[in-house]
Amino acid sequence: MSTQTKQQQQSLSGFIPYVETEGEKYMSNPMRQHFTRILQKWKQNLMQEVDRTVDHMKDEAANFPDPADRASQEEEFALELRARDRERKLIKKIDKTLQLIENEEYGWCESCDVEIGIRRLEARPTADLCVDCKTLAEIKEKQVGK
Repeated sequence: MSTQTKQQQQSLSGFIPYVETEGEKYMSNPMRQHFTRILQKWKQNLMQEVDRTVDHMKDEAANFPDPADRASQEEEFALELRARDRERKLIKKIDKTLQLIENEEYGWCESCDVEIGIRRLEARPTADLCVDCKTLAEIKEKQVGK
């Protein structure tokens, strides 16, 4: 892969996909370092977004005399806070995943204990189920939800 192609991939996804060396063991130290960097960058971006929200809410907070304007602002803030709450939960999951990496327990399915796979983990670094187990879980969830 050319340097230009790697740079294009990095700019699109924020990282260069991991390239395994021949005979490399699954979840070797370089692989774990790769995922640690991805997760730390993701967490950093989420934390910056939290800071931007706080600043935005401070700057935009106004006591509008018109009830409709006040209601619109409150609705906007409620949506932002809901998004930040989801991100807060994601940050906790990222921290849990970073701990798994540190404990050398990252990359295996919690349900069946098979390798989750590098490409799946790059797509969803906090994944804790392999594709097959995740698919089954979603099917069960749909059945129960009906």
